Amino acid sequence: MFEISDEILRLIKKTCRGKKHLKLTVGYLTNNNSVIKIYNENGELDSSKKYHYEIGSITKTFTVSLLSKYVFENKLSINDSIQKYIEELKEDEYYPTLLRLATHSSGYSARLPLNKREHFNLILGLIIGGGDMNKNNPLNMDFNKMKMLIEKNKLKEADYSWKYSNFGMSLVGYGLGIVSGRGYWDTMNDFLHNELGLSDTYLGTSNNILHGYDRKNNDCGNWKWNKENLIAPAGAISSTADDLLKYAKINIYEDKPYLSLCHKKHGNGTKKYDMGLGWLLLKKNNNVILHGGGT
Repeated sequence: MFEISDEILRLIKKTCRGKKHLKLTVGYLTNNNSVIKIYNENGELDSSKKYHYEIGSITKTFTVSLLSKYVFENKLSINDSIQKYIEELKEDEYYPTLLRLATHSSGYSARLPLNKREHFNLILGLIIGGGDMNKNNPLNMDFNKMKMLIEKNKLKEADYSWKYSNFGMSLVGYGLGIVSGRGYWDTMNDFLHNELGLSDTYLGTSNNILHGYDRKNNDCGNWKWNKENLIAPAGAISSTADDLLKYAKINIYEDKPYLSLCHKKHGNGTKKYDMGLGWLLLKKNNNVILHGGGT
């Protein structure tokens, strides 16, 4: 039986130190066996209790999983321009393809949908710890704002250098919602429950979810998400360790054949990483596939 190494235990202790509300869930999967352990600042807790977390940007990997399913089913092409799904855009302009959006090579700035001032205030708030400000989700966008930002940020037809983009992934999700005819929110919840079989994974932050705390141990609550917020495809999913291990396993064994599309190299990332669809692939070994989330 695989056990957590002393080195990892040391890191766990270090992470928990001084954080009196922390619930740190560590899950690992060896062959078919999954083990879950939960820690707080005093050590290990009863692991039978299920905690729900905001998974932040790991949401993006679910969005691209659905994208790959639709590609597999010939419902769309990875090389479609986003304009095909946002018909309200002017026709004679260039707009990025789903492929460029899903590999963060579309050219959109990393701070979108925020302007420079909003972005600065968000970063400042994270550094100094902003109590209630975090409950009001700064990442918010309705259709009109989306259209305005696309039209204002004109791009050339080129593979831009890698820039991590919440906005770009939001456009992918919007397109999926148009293809399904039901919008991203309902389509994704259906995909999570009925296709992937993840019963504790859902969009939004419902009542039983763990709160976030700042550096000073102040309760910041959770970012609120709703169907109208078109940034949801970039970060609105909540889940449990158990479901995320199931999801890891579905990806590792490619139980859904279309997922192999996400795990192949589709673009250049950074010095250390290549890009799959949404997933980061270690440059030294593309079989190491990863993503992180941080709300």
